[in-house]
Amino acid sequence: MDALLDLLDPKWWLSMLGAFATIGVIAIVFAETGLLVGFFLPGDSLLVTAGIFSTAAAARGFGIEPLSLPALLIGAPLAAVAGAQLGHFLGAKVGRKLFDKPDSRLFKKEHVEKAEYYFEKFGPAKAVVAARFMPIVRTFMNPVAGVLEMDARRFFVWNVVGGVVWVEALLLLGYFLGSKVEGIDKFILPGVFVVVVLSVVPIVREVMKNRRAATAVPKGRHHAPR
Repeated sequence: MDALLDLLDPKWWLSMLGAFATIGVIAIVFAETGLLVGFFLPGDSLLVTAGIFSTAAAARGFGIEPLSLPALLIGAPLAAVAGAQLGHFLGAKVGRKLFDKPDSRLFKKEHVEKAEYYFEKFGPAKAVVAARFMPIVRTFMNPVAGVLEMDARRFFVWNVVGGVVWVEALLLLGYFLGSKVEGIDKFILPGVFVVVVLSVVPIVREVMKNRRAATAVPKGRHHAPR
């Protein structure tokens, strides 16, 4: 349990990365968006925290060197876009076989089904952008878009829009909080909890709605969950 909490705590990641924190944040953004096993990484909260600790006061309070905000503002969006492009490429190249594996601690078919559900509900463009703000879904949306044959050029355009908006908004929010709120580093862990809850609420709501709809289907009539 403690190990799981550490993985969700962006302060733990920054302390582990030490002097390489700026590069580490960029690498984590790439992994979360480009590698299927990266869905557990704390993308939203890490970006906000990185923005906070790019201010000298917050970094001093935590006992680390400030992260480079210019490097984050340039490198993190590039990593987010590149990671998603990798996911789309793998989905298009490998196809559904990419997801043909048994459930494990790191992989659940329901993650793929949820990404497909949003892809079909919102349409390709809106889904690619909206998924950026949904933990887990943003990891699986990119290969799902490839599997479902979303045009590569169209995916790239909306991938750039979603990646830039997601990364820059959260980094600048963190920087603003670090600049304006004294002692903000003491409130990061509760803040992480709030960010995670707010991010997961839409997913939980959709899951509950789907389950209620499934129980309402008469016996003998089945619809595959999307």
